[in-house]
Formats: sequence, C-alpha cells, structure tokens
Amino acid sequence: MPVFSAPFRRPHLTFALALAVCGAFAAPGAAQVIDPFTQSLAVAAAEDEAIASFYAARAYQPVWTGAADAERRQQLLAAFVTAADHGLPVQRYDARALADAFRAAVTEGDRGRLEVRMTRAYLTFVHDLHSGVLDPKRIDPTIVRDLPRIPAAASLAAITGPDFQGWLAALPPSAPAYAQLIKAKLRLEGQIAKGGWGPALAKTTLQPGSSGEAVVALRDRLVAMGYLGRSSTREFDGEVQKAVQRFQVSHGLEPDGIADESTIAEINVAPEARLQSVLVALERERWINIPRGKRHIWVNLTDFTARIMDDGKETFVTRAVIGKEVKDQRTPEFSDEMEYMVVNPSWSVPRSITTKEYLPLLKKNPNAAGHLQIVDRNGRVVSRGSVNFGKYTAANFPFAMRQPPSDGNALGLVKFMFPNQWNIYLHDTPSKSLFDREVRAFSHGCIRLGQPFEFAQALLAVQSDDPVGMFKAALSSGREQALKLEQHVPVHLVYFTAFPGAKGEMNYRRDIYGRDALIHDALIEAGVAPGGHQG
Repeated sequence: MPVFSAPFRRPHLTFALALAVCGAFAAPGAAQVIDPFTQSLAVAAAEDEAIASFYAARAYQPVWTGAADAERRQQLLAAFVTAADHGLPVQRYDARALADAFRAAVTEGDRGRLEVRMTRAYLTFVHDLHSGVLDPKRIDPTIVRDLPRIPAAASLAAITGPDFQGWLAALPPSAPAYAQLIKAKLRLEGQIAKGGWGPALAKTTLQPGSSGEAVVALRDRLVAMGYLGRSSTREFDGEVQKAVQRFQVSHGLEPDGIADESTIAEINVAPEARLQSVLVALERERWINIPRGKRHIWVNLTDFTARIMDDGKETFVTRAVIGKEVKDQRTPEFSDEMEYMVVNPSWSVPRSITTKEYLPLLKKNPNAAGHLQIVDRNGRVVSRGSVNFGKYTAANFPFAMRQPPSDGNALGLVKFMFPNQWNIYLHDTPSKSLFDREVRAFSHGCIRLGQPFEFAQALLAVQSDDPVGMFKAALSSGREQALKLEQHVPVHLVYFTAFPGAKGEMNYRRDIYGRDALIHDALIEAGVAPGGHQG
C-alpha cells in the first residue's frame, strides 16, 4: 500500500546501496550470496536512513515477520487497532490491512517488504500518538509549540527492548485530561449513532414560570445531554433551572438558569460539532505531551481564565482578558517559564501601537496621549515641543512611548514576566469592567488578570512566610521593582474548546479565533474520520 511504502524514485541507486550494505556481511573474497528476504528488506529499508541503519545493525534479522516475533507483532497490531479511539488517521497504520498482508505474503521477498512496511507504520504510529498528527505552525503561525518528538533511533531501539508493550502504552499523553477526552469521544460517537440529542430548540427565552411544548423540548434535550434526569414535567421548574445552570457552567455562560438566546444557541450545537472539538483537543494534548511542572500556570484562552496548578490540583483561578479577534492581536499559544514579577511597572508602548495608533494623533495634536512620555533611544524623556511629529512616518519615527508607574497605568500595578519573543505577559489593568463580560477578548495580545494581587501573593507563598506583606511592601514603595521567583514557574498558554472539569465533566467553549476549525479540517485531510467511530 502506498501509505506505508513510498515509491522508489531512484531504484537503481537504492538497490546498489542495499547490495553494498548486504555485502558487508560476506567474508572477504567470498561470493556474495544474498537471500531474497535480506535483499528485499535492504532495498525497501534503504529509502529511510534510520530504518536502514537499524536493520543493518541487526544483520537484517526481522523484528516482525520471524517465527519468534509473533508476540511482538500481535502487540503492535493490537496497538494499531486502538488508533481510532485516539482520533488518529487509522489508514496510516491499518491493522486489518497489515494482517491481511501477512496472510497474503508468499515469497521471502514479500516478507522482506512487509517487514519494512510494518516498521514504517510503527514509526508513524509512534509519531502521531505521542506528538500529534499535525505540525501546528503550518496551520496557524500563532500556535508556537516545540513538539515532543521521539527520535526515530529511540523508537526503533524500543522494538527489541525489555518491555515493548509497556513502551507502546506509555506513548499517549499521561495527563488525566487525555483519557477523559477519549471517553468523551466514545460517548459522543455513541450518541451520534443513536441519532443525536433530538430536535434543535426554537429561538426563544425560557425561564422559571414558562411552560408548554417549548419547555418539553428543552427538557428532552437536557435529558439527552445528561444535564437532567428523566422527567415528565412541562413546567420550567427548579430542576429544569438547575439543569440549565449546570449546562451554562460547563459552557462558559453566565449561570443564571435562564435559557436565553445565547444559552439556546449553545444547547442547539450538535453532538457532531462537539465531537470535532474533542478530536482537536486530543491532538492539542499530544502537542503538549511534556512534563508541565508540579507547579505551573495554565491559561486557557477560550475559557478566559488563568489558573495556578499544584500537583495536578487547581490552587488559584482568576478571570482573564485575552487578545482581540484581530490579526496581530490574537494571543499566541506557547509554553515558557515565569521568572519574576514587576511591581509598579512602567508601560513601554509596543512599537506597533506607537506608530499605528498614537503617531497619527500626535501629528494632529502634539499634546495628545498626555499620560505617555516620549523617550529617545537612550530612554531619556523628550519634550513634545521639541519634536516635529509631522515629518515622521511609521517607518522612521525615532522615538518610543512610555507610561510611568501609576494607578492608571495600562499594566496596572503588577505584571508577570516570562520573557518571550512576542512580548506577551500577564498583568493588572485599570479597566476592571471587562472582567464582567462573558467573552473577554479585548487586549492587544497580553493577558490581563482580574485578581492580579491575589495571583502575585499565591506565587510568592512558596518562598515567603508573609507573601501578602512582601507584595504590599513593594507596592507601597511606589517604585518600579522586580520580585524574582526563586523557582521559575512553567506557563502554558493553551486553547482548548473541549476540556474536562475537576470532576471529569466535559466543558465546551467557543472557537473564538477560529483555530480549532483550521485544525479539524487539517485532521480530516490527514485521514481522521470526520464524525463517528473509524472502522
């Protein structure tokens, strides 16, 4: 099958290389007699340097097709069978097709080619299951992740290692969320097979006191989705209201228990769409299949929250505001380490904001944006009256803009630094009203925190007996100063529209930047089944 063995673009050269390698095992001066299995294996393996080196080092002994390889072969085929559960493209390592190929193999040449085909399928499976099917940067340049690749040589060495089955079992992400997402995938597939969650609801508002067929439709949909036990009520009673609230909490909506237009729209989302979110979430989990840190900061952009996690448990959470849904202002996804916080920070206005937003204002009125200082390349404050702003363009404007520490500073009174090339950080803000919004995408890319002081104190608690006093002392000084974190804290900026809650219940969020839609399309193009179980 072409999925497993690339066409030989240079057959004569490949065969010559294979013969040269095989000939290395013949005694000097002896006639080179190469058996058909070795010859076909060497030719097929020569297309891939890692595979060729692996078999050459083994004197071309098989690892899958020999009589002694039956247990290992069955372990691998059994692992391939689980590929659909993980939301992987099963045709890349089709267990049924490989088993058929074993039964169909007649000659030693067939066996040699099948040997390499198995190895190629194995390496692809290891790559996909451990690190993901896709390269995220090719889908969206704002998803910046160094994927946790396993070197081919290490994967090949594991084939004949002491615990091959254990090696296979350890490939998927160990984060509890991954296993919970697989369960959610299987549940959704079962629901889809049964016909889904029933008819979509009419666009209306239902609340305590409502009754009739619209409430019955809402009731039935909530029962099918698992938010309400079996019921025969036609009234929007207390149990229905609690079910609506449970649904709202798990979908990032205001939990007022009223099925308004926004809530009805989310209730009407089909299970097929939720399955798409789960498939993408599984892929995203594979992209961050790394140690996340005993203590780490988890910022889920779609959930508009920042959390401190200690030993897998949430110890602090605050609302967050993220970048706007505007090109160049969407918050990127990456992982880094928080090193320090700056109390009473000054705000160095990003160059893009200075030239695109403020320079046009300064050309009209040199005193515009008076809360900001004009500074030269040496950081010295420049008098506005000495600058002819009209003669500059965005390309040649030689000054920067800075806001000194103050209660009205754009960064508020504290910022949290994990130095990175995008100049993204977490910070306070004087614009507190935005945290009351349901969708909180308003910044230029950085992440604003609803409770920055408490966040700072929670971070300092592991290195100070009096984290509140330590932070307040720095704050009351009025001076800009850095408080170093004695232990750097990993920061993960992630984007999950499907994720399990603390008790395993599934949560869903809107695809605010449209990233998941792109990833889902790419997964389908790669061979993942679009909806329902892959056979």
